[in-house]
Amino acid sequence: MAVYTVPRPDEPTDLSPGSGNAIGLASPVDSNGASVRRRELAVFLRTRRERMRPNELGLLATTRRRTPGLRREEVAQLAGMSVTWYTALEQARDVRPSTQVLNSLARTLRLDHDERHHLYLLAGAADDAVVPECNAVSDELHAVLDKLDPYPACIQNGKFDLLAYNSGMRLLIADLDEVPIAQRNCVWLTFTEPRWRERVVDWERAAARQVENLRVAMAQHVGDGRWRALVSRLRGASSEFAELWDRHSVHGVDAGVLRRIDNPAVGRMTFTVSNTWVAPGSTTRLQVLLPANHHTVERLTTLAADAG
Repeated sequence: MAVYTVPRPDEPTDLSPGSGNAIGLASPVDSNGASVRRRELAVFLRTRRERMRPNELGLLATTRRRTPGLRREEVAQLAGMSVTWYTALEQARDVRPSTQVLNSLARTLRLDHDERHHLYLLAGAADDAVVPECNAVSDELHAVLDKLDPYPACIQNGKFDLLAYNSGMRLLIADLDEVPIAQRNCVWLTFTEPRWRERVVDWERAAARQVENLRVAMAQHVGDGRWRALVSRLRGASSEFAELWDRHSVHGVDAGVLRRIDNPAVGRMTFTVSNTWVAPGSTTRLQVLLPANHHTVERLTTLAADAG
């Protein structure tokens, strides 16, 4: 069995003029993380407000209503705050919402667990200390990846860069060794590599969930040029990614998700995704695809034997 370590190249940190707006984060001259978070918070609140329907909250919907979803004054009233204060949040002004205000907004806008957590991160009310990412994969993790073969396993950082992978992961969809190192990023491959679209069953749902995961992780790195450059490149390469990114939907990375892959050599395989973070507060995780049935185990074994 073999484990493949991916030496990450230096990534661009500067964005071309106008690319900050294209990302939907901030103007390119704004490098202040707090200011960028305020802009993200403003857009997030607006998109959550516009998805609400007045009748869901017992409000009378009239034919004169021109604003999609709720009006600002309706949100403010339901959340027990002044219209001026809420408007300041949607205008990305430098105001500091209290925990009580955030709780009220989360309740009024009916945010789920991930959206609520996202709201707190953007508002600076949660621990938003950026944990420096380390591309180094320890010898112990290399040994774990090797022992997991033929089960597909890899080490990913918060941006979904592939830092290391075993033989099972290497050959699961297409040979990862043939992919240029700078493109060994799961989001990039999902939206730009035709074989990923062809061989990942229910690609649309998987792609949407991946963008939601990236949006959550981005909340802690909105001032990091490397993260912003990744989003900028993705937007430029895929209109589908851009459309999903602009929805501002969020969902944390979780375990137990089913994933089905149509491998050209052995056919369809079904897995349950397992994620284990390598350290408290780290965004780097060990991802293992656990076979969901004995047919998948048999096909993995065949794939490993053919590769060997």
